[in-house]
Amino acid sequence: MAAEKRASFAAQTYWGRGVSGFGDGEAGIVVVGLAPAAHGANRTGRMFTGDRSGDWLFGVMHEVGLASQPTSSSADDGLRLIDAYVTSTVKCAPPANAPTPDERRSCAPYLAAELALLGAARGAIVVVCLGALAFTAVLDHFGVRPRPRFGHGVEVALDEGPVLIASYHPSQQNTFTGRLTWDMLRDVFDRAVVVAGRRWTSDGRSEDDVAVGPDDLEAGGVDAPHR
Repeated sequence: MAAEKRASFAAQTYWGRGVSGFGDGEAGIVVVGLAPAAHGANRTGRMFTGDRSGDWLFGVMHEVGLASQPTSSSADDGLRLIDAYVTSTVKCAPPANAPTPDERRSCAPYLAAELALLGAARGAIVVVCLGALAFTAVLDHFGVRPRPRFGHGVEVALDEGPVLIASYHPSQQNTFTGRLTWDMLRDVFDRAVVVAGRRWTSDGRSEDDVAVGPDDLEAGGVDAPHR
């Protein structure tokens, strides 16, 4: 996963291992993407960090108050997520950015562990699913049948669980073609914030809360992926 480097990053040491999610350990809004990008999270070791998709995602999250800054360039750049947690369905960078069904099944327990630690399985407020595969993975996690059809802005309110909101993935394939615009992504996160009700604001809860990471996964009984 780290043998093939982009020329502009040739001097850098790639992370080249599984990438866990990161963010607020008591997040009301969980963002689920597809997988680490080959020259993004696979290089930096943090989801949506060091690539164009992250520029869009964290730029919008910053605008709605879920991120402390609009950029995400490295794992130590000072970015904090506020009432939000970002993760993926697949934990290692797949060839051609196309995870196989076996890869998705193998990584499902890690996503399940993260959702359980965040309280999503017990009724978290919102899960934003970036792309059809993430939407399907989250529907499967919660046992939703029949599966609703994926579409940008589609909402699924679970009887005993979170509200799922689908969005096109902020990949260059979508953003360069105009399939996903900044305003479209902003609309999804505006809606997520409204649904979540920013439940912590009335509690006087600090933004400096404990984040969930690989050590927390292991404490919860699940090995962190490929550490």
